[in-house]
Amino acid sequence: MGEALALDAAWLFAALLILLVLAAAGIAARRFLLERGGATVECGLRRPGRSWRLGLASYQLDEFRWYGIFGVSMRPEQTFPRRDLAVVARRPPTEEEVTILGPGRIVAECQLGGSTTIDLALAESALTGLLAWLESAPPGSHLGVTR
Repeated sequence: MGEALALDAAWLFAALLILLVLAAAGIAARRFLLERGGATVECGLRRPGRSWRLGLASYQLDEFRWYGIFGVSMRPEQTFPRRDLAVVARRPPTEEEVTILGPGRIVAECQLGGSTTIDLALAESALTGLLAWLESAPPGSHLGVTR
């Protein structure tokens, strides 16, 4: 009876280990596929009244896409149109935020369409890239005029 229980425990442990390895491989493959599209950076996101979420952000032609770090979907969890996104301030993270986000991040306080605010936590070089991407919008794109 003791041998059978030990054998069952070993199989259960092996199955759990295989599941963990498959989950880690899935997360790594998803990240690889997201980064293959180019212009992808690590980015924390916080909406008003919520806690920080870690993820990846991707700059597309006219939108800023945010993906949760541990998600399985290839679709973005949040999408922000370029014409609606504006960085209004930046600040160093608080000590509490550093423990969540990691060192070397800058918190960018952003406004969406003039009413909603979000915070993005990026490395300084990624923040420079975000600002350059926002400024490089085609002329008149902020007016919502399409041709």
